[in-house]
Amino acid sequence: MTNAEIMELTSKHVMNTYGRFPLALVKGSGREVWDADGRRYLDFTAGLAVCNLGHCHPAVVKAVQLQAEKLIHISNLYHIEPQARFAELLTANSFADKAFFCNSGAEANEAAIKLARKYFSLKGEGRFQIITMEKSFHGRTFAALAATGQKKFHLGFEPLLEKFTYVPFNDIGAVEKAVNANTAAVMLEPLQGEGGVNVPSGDYLKRLKELCVKSGILLILDEVQTGMGRTGKLFAHEHYGVTPDIMTLAKGLAGGVAMGAMVATDEVARAFTPGTHASTFGGNPLAASAAVAAMKTTLETGVLENCRKMGEYLFQGLEGLKAKHKFIKEVRGKGLIIGVELEEGVKGSEIVKACLEKGLLINCVGDTTLRFIPALTVTKEEVDEMMGILKPVIEKAGLAGKP
Repeated sequence: MTNAEIMELTSKHVMNTYGRFPLALVKGSGREVWDADGRRYLDFTAGLAVCNLGHCHPAVVKAVQLQAEKLIHISNLYHIEPQARFAELLTANSFADKAFFCNSGAEANEAAIKLARKYFSLKGEGRFQIITMEKSFHGRTFAALAATGQKKFHLGFEPLLEKFTYVPFNDIGAVEKAVNANTAAVMLEPLQGEGGVNVPSGDYLKRLKELCVKSGILLILDEVQTGMGRTGKLFAHEHYGVTPDIMTLAKGLAGGVAMGAMVATDEVARAFTPGTHASTFGGNPLAASAAVAAMKTTLETGVLENCRKMGEYLFQGLEGLKAKHKFIKEVRGKGLIIGVELEEGVKGSEIVKACLEKGLLINCVGDTTLRFIPALTVTKEEVDEMMGILKPVIEKAGLAGKP
């Protein structure tokens, strides 16, 4: 089928919940993808930070093929070997003692919210309020939506689930004022992705952890986008020397296969008992096998080091653009999640569109922040190719005053 044929079929039969670009991607390898008409694109979105190892990484493909020949799905009423092996690997390389598996980041955050409330219910304290951050994004299911501190995602779905309180990101004083006798947890992304690639100050997470300990409440970190190496460490909170009580993961967890996880300490995890939470497809043999392969590859083949090096190289290149163009306000990020904030009136979506026309896939969050989230395996040559496409597009935007 051609791009046009696939687009027509989608229009007829798929709900219109995405503002899709006018192409259908049908093949990928590494940091490259091809559309149905055979055109090649350099991908600096990685499936929105999902394909951390690039498209169709051989280790992940092999793991999926081998597992698909043996057993694709079995109920969680039974023990699942790949799930157990991945849980062991995940807990061995994190603060956590136990893992719960599901299918997405939103589901992982739903599980975290339920676990926090159940934990305090069992303690007889009845705490239920969760403090989250303005400009946060935690997903589109009802609890995750209510936790998200962006009004634009709430419109049309009110009344929202109670009780969530939003405070400014990176403002410890605002959190202190919001904590009360009903507070169960503070929940946040250690680095906000969808909210504009917002990076906290150096001591913010440490002070937040201290506040949670002092107040007897839980710290929940949403590492759905920042986890699994995206920032140059396996988990973003490692940059700040803190550990949460609960952490959520998805996106890069299984090399492109749909999977989510909520992990926690033993103290908190014991609040979940048989019947309190479940997921039919969570931790199925296929996804878990892909996750084992993806995580071992990340840990054992220099992926984290490459992320740090290429992140610095890309950051420097983008800073060079900022020095030449006054409408670029700031470059910020860690590892290979980098945002370029533009002045109001300069439409990032138009820059994204112009790059697409030249064979480059990038992303825009909000109206004015370009987001660069390539595979962690990206090469120097590919960064140079990306910059070669981006520079004239930025030049044109600068000459026009806005795209």
